[in-house]
Amino acid sequence: MRRAYANHHSAFTLLELLVSVSIIAMLTAILLPAIVQTLAATRRTVCISNLKQWALAVQMYADAHKGQLPYRGQGIQPTTRLEKMDDWINAIPQFAESPPYVDLVNAGVQPKPGDSTIWMCPDAEPLDPIPAKPFSATTFFAYGMNMALSAPVNKRPDRIDKVGPLQTMVFMADGLGAYTSVIPSKDDYSPIARHIGKTVNIAFLDGRVDSYRGDDVGCRIGDPKRPDVVWYPPNSIWPGPPN
Repeated sequence: MRRAYANHHSAFTLLELLVSVSIIAMLTAILLPAIVQTLAATRRTVCISNLKQWALAVQMYADAHKGQLPYRGQGIQPTTRLEKMDDWINAIPQFAESPPYVDLVNAGVQPKPGDSTIWMCPDAEPLDPIPAKPFSATTFFAYGMNMALSAPVNKRPDRIDKVGPLQTMVFMADGLGAYTSVIPSKDDYSPIARHIGKTVNIAFLDGRVDSYRGDDVGCRIGDPKRPDVVWYPPNSIWPGPPN
């Protein structure tokens, strides 16, 4: 006598498929924001690491140059002068195990958004629009030195032991890309709050790096003159950017 076997189907029913899709959609809605937040936090952490390396590099530079800091760079104009060896972009990279910026330019490998390098913040975006000539479209600085430090108008660079408490004196911050130096302002040379939570990373001369809400430290507003985030060294003759 033959035993009868019932036919069993392993395929999902329509109802089971709809339930599965609904569960996947719910999990995606729950997990995706957390994943996005985690990735954004990771990018900010990489940026903080870069700034710490630059802050350490300037300390070593000062030790090797009798306390003098490098010059801040070109100031409120988009940077076209790349060859000055006492500007920070050429003076301190060797202390961060990088060639001077002018050498990278001459080799045609200057950093650009998306590169994995100490020069580039992972959240940096290409310039849009690009400043008019003589600015080069291939020039990009993710970080800018404090514009009030070692301004060329002072005729000599600032000394690290003459700028006030190192733990409050800003050395470097996130920048828009066209400028080698930054200062809180309504203009494009202001530090930029490009990280998660509209935050900006700021490095101090003691090597510390902290994240701040852009509004709290004057990004695209102007210096709020916080006692714990100081831009202007004492006795500087630089009058600051135009109002």
